[in-house]
Amino acid sequence: MTKHKLEKPVLLVATGNRGKQREFRSLLRGLPVVLRFPQDVPFRRQVEENGVTYAQNAALKAQAWAQATGWLTLADDSGLEVDALDRAPGLYSARYAPQPHPTDADRRRYLLSHLADKPRPWKARFVCTIAVATPTGLIHFAEGACPGEIIPEERGEHGFGYDPIFWLPALGRTMAELTPAEKNRLSHRARAARAILPLLAALVAAG
Repeated sequence: MTKHKLEKPVLLVATGNRGKQREFRSLLRGLPVVLRFPQDVPFRRQVEENGVTYAQNAALKAQAWAQATGWLTLADDSGLEVDALDRAPGLYSARYAPQPHPTDADRRRYLLSHLADKPRPWKARFVCTIAVATPTGLIHFAEGACPGEIIPEERGEHGFGYDPIFWLPALGRTMAELTPAEKNRLSHRARAARAILPLLAALVAAG
């Protein structure tokens, strides 16, 4: 009698950011799931990120996609907080530029323009909150942070966003100078992912 192989459960990672998608593919490797992303779903869903915390924004995305697809869903909200700018851009890191449809380079230039008259070092941190939502409405959270500094010149070819100007003093390199494997050991997103992995494994095992 032939045994049919059971299909792996689906975990939807609710981000359209291709850089984040690459990182989550690596960070979630080993989970017995099939990873899916919004481009794999045959419909579009816009979720307004109008929360006042990273957790609220992550939960809005995770719950909306879990309800729409019926799949276990992971979403994150992350940001760069710079001490000299009273922790800006923070929640608005992805929207931190005046022009419509800004690029990552536009956001970096805009950030540096606001720091030009501030004394260095420009202490900063990347922060991330991950939310995991079940189709039944349960929601779980994990957080991660990575301290560093902002520097005025871009360095490195890897990463995305503010990585080329985010300096890691202990390593003497920017986030963009790290290999993907190095970044996925110490970044804010990596730390949040490690914190949520045991819960994800339990949810997947429970079916």
